[in-house]
Amino acid sequence: MKNPYKDKSWFRFLSNKYVWVLLFFIVWMLFLDNYSYFDHRFLNDQIHELEDNKTYYQEEIKKDEEQIKQLKNPEQIEKYAREKYFMKKDSEDIYIIKFEGDTIQEKE
Repeated sequence: MKNPYKDKSWFRFLSNKYVWVLLFFIVWMLFLDNYSYFDHRFLNDQIHELEDNKTYYQEEIKKDEEQIKQLKNPEQIEKYAREKYFMKKDSEDIYIIKFEGDTIQEKE
């Protein structure tokens, strides 16, 4: 008995062994291999995230280096201590003013 689909182009295409090998190779590379497409996408996303972190921390380092340069001046050290730690000289009084928007209101 003769196969009725043998003359059809799609049957000839699917019966080709090279097509099956190519399909197997594509499925293998996309899903099963250690170097699959999805693993590469995941790793590339991590690389981009780490590069963004790197630029952020480099900017923070530049800010800190600038602040360190300023703190080598004794007047700047005094200013920093007054602003950050509310330090004062013996003959001074300090008044700390807090506004309503500066703190989080507690729920009652």
